[in-house]
Amino acid sequence: MAAGENMRINGDRLWDALMEMAKIGPGVAGGNNRQTLTDADAEGRALFKTWCDEAGLSMGVDKMGTMFMTRPGTDPDALPVYVGSHLDTQPTGGKYDGVLGVLSALELVRTLNDLDIKTKHPIVVTNWTNEEGARFAPAMMASGVFAGELTLDYAYGRKDHEGKSFGDELKRIDWIGDEEVGARKMHAYYEYHIEQGPILEAEQKQIGVVTHCQGLWWLEFTLTGKEAHTGSTPMAMRVNAGLAMARILEMVQKVAMDAQPNAVGGVGQMVFKPNSRNVLPGTVTFTVDIRTVDQDKLDGMRAAIEKQAAEICADLGVGCSVEAVGHFDPVTFDPELVGNVREAAVELGYSHMDIVSGAGHDACWAAKVAPATMVMCPCVGGLSHNEAEEISKEWAVAGADVLLRAVLKTAEIVE
Repeated sequence: MAAGENMRINGDRLWDALMEMAKIGPGVAGGNNRQTLTDADAEGRALFKTWCDEAGLSMGVDKMGTMFMTRPGTDPDALPVYVGSHLDTQPTGGKYDGVLGVLSALELVRTLNDLDIKTKHPIVVTNWTNEEGARFAPAMMASGVFAGELTLDYAYGRKDHEGKSFGDELKRIDWIGDEEVGARKMHAYYEYHIEQGPILEAEQKQIGVVTHCQGLWWLEFTLTGKEAHTGSTPMAMRVNAGLAMARILEMVQKVAMDAQPNAVGGVGQMVFKPNSRNVLPGTVTFTVDIRTVDQDKLDGMRAAIEKQAAEICADLGVGCSVEAVGHFDPVTFDPELVGNVREAAVELGYSHMDIVSGAGHDACWAAKVAPATMVMCPCVGGLSHNEAEEISKEWAVAGADVLLRAVLKTAEIVE
C-alpha cells in the first residue's frame, strides 16, 4: 500500500475513547445503560460530536437522528464511503457493542489526519439511531427507514413501555435533524463490531471476515386469558395465559432444534399483567426471536411457530394474536468488500476466518442500498448484551487496523 505497509491506527487513542464513552450511562455492574433517545444517549452524542469537530468533520443529521460526520474527499463527484455502527446500548449492555464500530471509524479518520492521507471518496463516520431496539422495537430502526424498509411515520409512532413515542423522545433530546432519511447516496458501507458469539475466540482468530448475516423474525405474541385468584380458582376452570406462554416457549425450542443446523429461536422478553404473585395473568406479551441464514428455513420456522401457538392457545381457551415487530431477510455481503477485509487481514498478518453474523446490524439494511460488509473481533466467552461483555485492547486494535486498510482500498488514496 502506497501509504506504508505498516500503517496502523493509534491503539491507545482508540482504547481511551472507548473508556471515556463508557463513563456516560454507566450500568450497575461495569457495563452501560445508554438506551436510545435517553438523556445518556444525548450526552454520548454530544461527546462524539465534540471529538468529530476536533477531527475536522462536518455534521449532518437526518430526521431519524442519525449522525453523519464527513471527511471530504478530493473528488467532489465521488460518492462517500460510510463507516459506522451505533452508540445506543441495551439496558444492561456492554462497553463495546456498537460503540467499537463508531469510535473505530472516528479513529480511522484521526489516523488519516495524522498521516496527512487524502482519499478520492469522502469518508462518513456514522452513528445510527436505535440499532438495539431495546426501548423502541424494531431494532436497526433508523437504518431500516434509511433503506426504505420502514416508514418515518411508523418509526415516529413506536412506543416504549412507558407509552412514550420515538418521535416525541427524539425531539425531547434535541437530536432530530432536517435531512430527509435515505436521501444520501453511498459508494460503500463498512461496519466493525464485536462478534457477540464464541466462534472467533474458540478458533483463536483475531479477525472475522463477515460474509453473510442471518435473517430474523421478531414475533410479538399477546395472549389473553382471565385474571383470577391463584389460590381459589380450580385448575380445570382456569383460562391461563401464563400456561399457554410456557407451552409456546417449549414449542419454539423444538421448532429451532428441528431446523438444525444453523438456526436459532428463543424468547428474551415477556410481560405479565397484572404481574401479581397471586393472580393468574389476564394478558401475557412476549417476543419470539428466530434466526437463520436460510430464507426458506426462516419462513418455515415462522409458519410453524404461528400455527402451533394458535393450536396451543385454542386448546386452553386463551386468545392469541401475533404481530411481526422486526424482520429482515438473510444478507449476503458484497464479495469485493469482503475480499478487501480478507486481504487486509492477510497483509497485516492477523489470523482470520470467514464468519456469518448471528446478530442483526445496521449493515444488513445498508446492504440494501449499497455494497456493504462487516469486520468482527472476538469477545470473551462470546458474551454480549450483558454488562460483563469484554474484549481485549489487542483485539480491538487488530480489527480497527483491518477496517482502516479495507476502507482505504475502497475510498482510494490520492498520492
